Amino acid sequence: MPTPHRTFPLMSANAFVSPTDKAALDNLQKMPILPLIVRKFHESLWDNIDYARNSAESIRCSEKQFPTLYRMLKEACATLDVPEPELYVRYSPTYNAYTSGVSRTYIVLQSSLLDAFTDEELAYIIGHELGHIKCGHVLYLMLARLIMPLLEEIGQVTLGLGKLAGMGLMAGFLEWMRQAEFSCDRAGLLVCQDVQVGLNATLKLGAGSTRFHTETSTDAFLEQAQQHSDNNGLNGVSKAILFMLYTWQLEHPQVVYRAKGLDDWVKSGKYDEILNGQYEQDLTGGSQLGAQHQCPKCKTVLSATIRYCPNCGDDTQSPVRAAHKHCETCNLDLPPDVRFCTHCGNRV
Repeated sequence: MPTPHRTFPLMSANAFVSPTDKAALDNLQKMPILPLIVRKFHESLWDNIDYARNSAESIRCSEKQFPTLYRMLKEACATLDVPEPELYVRYSPTYNAYTSGVSRTYIVLQSSLLDAFTDEELAYIIGHELGHIKCGHVLYLMLARLIMPLLEEIGQVTLGLGKLAGMGLMAGFLEWMRQAEFSCDRAGLLVCQDVQVGLNATLKLGAGSTRFHTETSTDAFLEQAQQHSDNNGLNGVSKAILFMLYTWQLEHPQVVYRAKGLDDWVKSGKYDEILNGQYEQDLTGGSQLGAQHQCPKCKTVLSATIRYCPNCGDDTQSPVRAAHKHCETCNLDLPPDVRFCTHCGNRV
């Protein structure tokens, strides 16, 4: 008998965020130049420009367009308790997906993923991208994408601060981007709830071809990752040279590190704890980007997925809503095509 799919109502991002992600983001936020960068980002209206460009060049998923992908998104949002972003498909021969948009958050799946990945692996990818939303990564991802091309164009000089400051800022963003991926791989696993699926998806990202995928082995992949970690043939000086010449420029960790990171997290027992309902809760939805609303009674700002204010208990939503499903456990009205309540996780 298959294991029932689990949802994690009110789960905080702290339940799965990687310590290295948190440390790298803390270091990035301490850079004196960052507040100015954020202000310049908003002054440039880049958020609106980026959304307009994407919505003109990509196909938006809905109940009428790619309904299977749209259903997968809704189920993943219900699993992680994340406000629903927009979902798009965009042509590209490269295996990739990304999340963007501060005021209107959206996920883009590049078309090659749809052709090469199974539905379960796509659920892992969608869950990974929702992890960026859950962890509050989206603004910083957009800043990184905007700043790095700018630094390259003007000789790695950022806002007149000089080459060294520009290099430091770029290095800080790249280090954080790599560490953030470990948190989001965990989010992907929490959505697909199958370790083999997560490892298979990671293997495909590294191999770049599915022609001989029936001949691949996740056990061999993990063995390779462990051997590389134990003895990659580099001493301290060689590792430093490799980092300075190559690794520091990467936006994603190398695939062997991602596979080992996911496997280590599972072996730590933290994954099973979350599956069993033992996780830190975020009663106000404060760790998430996405839709927010305010309790009319006590003015607490809440995630739009939360109906009853945890501070005063007030019902923050109108009792009459144009929805076709109703959760009998928490009395929440829901869209017609979801399987799990976005508030309490009950099957509807």
